[in-house]
Amino acid sequence: MKKQILDIISKNSRFSTEDIASMLGTDSKTVEDTIKEMEEDKVICGYPTLINWDNTDFEKVTALIEVNVTPQRDMGFNKVAERIYKFEEVESVYLMSGGFDLTVIIEGKSMKEVARFVSEKLSTLEYVNSTATYFVLKKYKEHGLTMAHEKDKEERMLITP
Repeated sequence: MKKQILDIISKNSRFSTEDIASMLGTDSKTVEDTIKEMEEDKVICGYPTLINWDNTDFEKVTALIEVNVTPQRDMGFNKVAERIYKFEEVESVYLMSGGFDLTVIIEGKSMKEVARFVSEKLSTLEYVNSTATYFVLKKYKEHGLTMAHEKDKEERMLITP
């Protein structure tokens, strides 16, 4: 049942416990208790809202930063990742396999603000060896959900010979 609840709320966390119980053929008390247990066990860590900032009047820039670091003795990458994810600008940090160690995802008001974060905060950390920053130009799908763009909905004219 835990997996089924997680699948449901990962797509839409606004379902009521009654709705989830109905979908699973159980009672709402069982669903409430299961969710509460998963929150206490830190399986469920929060309920963020997915916002398509392109459909608002607010400017927001997302950047993915590849970071190569020197792991810390007895802590590996954990200590480094913890230091990085404590920055307010940081949305996500992932340990990676391949050509670099960490992916850091940040959001800022402008490219200049992101660049300032990388040059003044991230790259100055003693265990950061190098960074490479990539700016997201457009989001098509995030967290398994399609990002609706009004202009994308316009149908193309059919031209036949």
